[in-house]
Amino acid sequence: MATPTTFNVPGISCQHCIDAITREVTAVEGVADVAADLDAKTVAVVGGDDSAVRAAIDEAGFDIA
Repeated sequence: MATPTTFNVPGISCQHCIDAITREVTAVEGVADVAADLDAKTVAVVGGDDSAVRAAIDEAGFDIA
């Protein structure tokens, strides 16, 4: 399996946040897996274009640190 790219997303505070980010990032072409971690406040993504994933996280309403 490919190595995930991890994004620091300090605004993650609940399951709703995780659901919103996962929904947006999963829709990005080429994304094979999304794993958001509430405690670490990170989103690990396998596949997809980096800028498209960043845009999807932004579209979900979150900033990347």
